Amino acid sequence: MTPAELASVVLAAAHAVFEQRGLDRAALPASTVVERPRNPEHGDYASTLALQLSKKVGVPPRELATALADELGRAAGVKSVEIAGPGFLNIRLDAAAAGQLARVIVEAGAEYGRSDRLAGEKINLEFVSANPTGPVHIGGVRWAAVGDALSRLLRATGADVGTEYYFNDAGSQIDRFARSLLAAAKGEPAPEDGYGGAYIAEIATEVQARRPEVRSLDDDAAQEVFRVEGVALMFDEIRSSLRDFGVEFDTYFNEKDLHDRGELDLALNRLRAQGHLYESEGATWLRTTDFGDDKDRVLRKSNGEWTYFAADCAYYLDKRERGFERVVIMLGADHHGYIGRMKAMAACFGDDPERNLEILIGQLVNLLRDGAPMRMSKRAGTVITLEDLVDAIGVDASRYALARYSSDSPIDIDIELWTRATRDNPVYYVQYVAARTAGVARNAAEVGLVPGDADAFRPELLDHEKENELLKALAEFPAVVATAAELREPHRVARYLEESVAASYHRFYDNCRVLPLGDEEVTDLHRARLWLNNATRTVIANGLYLLGVTAPERM
Repeated sequence: MTPAELASVVLAAAHAVFEQRGLDRAALPASTVVERPRNPEHGDYASTLALQLSKKVGVPPRELATALADELGRAAGVKSVEIAGPGFLNIRLDAAAAGQLARVIVEAGAEYGRSDRLAGEKINLEFVSANPTGPVHIGGVRWAAVGDALSRLLRATGADVGTEYYFNDAGSQIDRFARSLLAAAKGEPAPEDGYGGAYIAEIATEVQARRPEVRSLDDDAAQEVFRVEGVALMFDEIRSSLRDFGVEFDTYFNEKDLHDRGELDLALNRLRAQGHLYESEGATWLRTTDFGDDKDRVLRKSNGEWTYFAADCAYYLDKRERGFERVVIMLGADHHGYIGRMKAMAACFGDDPERNLEILIGQLVNLLRDGAPMRMSKRAGTVITLEDLVDAIGVDASRYALARYSSDSPIDIDIELWTRATRDNPVYYVQYVAARTAGVARNAAEVGLVPGDADAFRPELLDHEKENELLKALAEFPAVVATAAELREPHRVARYLEESVAASYHRFYDNCRVLPLGDEEVTDLHRARLWLNNATRTVIANGLYLLGVTAPERM
């Protein structure tokens, strides 16, 4: 019996009690939940339904809890129900009902943990969006791991998600990039406000190989060639490095297209129609202070140039016009100041900024070697890049380490820890369970132990304390996935895999032998435990998939 099934049983019992007592059934909720008690001695699951309903129907909570307990005690699969405190229901399942979950999980396979909790939501999720002026730095890498994991979680809970990378190929930073390439091609130092690092010389050399005529052009013409070709090469490299990191986007959106298609004018006209524009000192302003911003924002300067914020407005409107009801933008630690102006901008368009726009801020990441932060990339010169991280600890460890912590907290990634093949390395600890469960299944097949037909599965044999503990851990997975998606917190999945599933499986493995010893005959208990072993493999694999991490069969 899954927690969702038990919750339905509890609600059905409440309906029966209300019918018997003539209580107002309109007070009953459409659904309810059960939770694991912190203390296992209090039962397998707990319900607060009696406490929630007592005031609504004028029945003391313990009296209502007693009636619910009596009704629940007659339900199939429920071993006992106890009343605690003012009206908590502590429920114990019989072994057969609890053990049946192993079959449910194995048969569901990759679908176990998925739900329709967010069905009907159309979400645009933008993350990374690093400027094409250099390799993806470690802050952007954090959003690559977290953003991709979040997109997987949202889809697993039924949302219609479009992932997007905003390719900023217009503006002053691109001018500085082009000037830096031109300087490198001429053997000159980088401009004072330009970009350094070996990658600049590499790209300049590649541009000259592709476009040899650039050598004979004047500086203005040559700079334009370096701009076009250099940006294309840099962005190809960014896309390639992200692809190698396991991150692909549904849409790569060019800022230049906003300008070329007249979308900035469209946004300006829409905001004017909403009554939030005004002219001052020859510039066009958006009155964002009406919606809590600390100052109004210029959209078009007195010289006719567009501001970056104008492009932000046009891009937001473009997403909404494409049918996305919720726009989620993941920004770096230095973008806290954007939240107020972006929320105000959404309100100026007539949207609900709390419903239609969501901004997530990620904090800094330090890569530690010998306990000290690494400061310089061999190639980029000034920052630690995606390639530096992957070269140091690998893709799986990188993705797991970056997604394991709440994104609003700074993190240190210790190279020594994350490359260690020991249980104190979190990704190794979890992947070891994936490999061990696969190994148990292989070894079982070699001695003729197979799970057998589901009808022959005897879940009531899974009555050991550690079997029950593991089953309860596996039962939590769908709720963990749903909560992680709704709160935008992929780290909940990682911590669950470590603290609930991996920890419980190790205790199960140490106390409940799956494989027969020597010439010992294969029994139904061995088969039942193999079902549980395989269910654990399913949950570990499904959870790691949501984090973009592999579930190895061997280590």
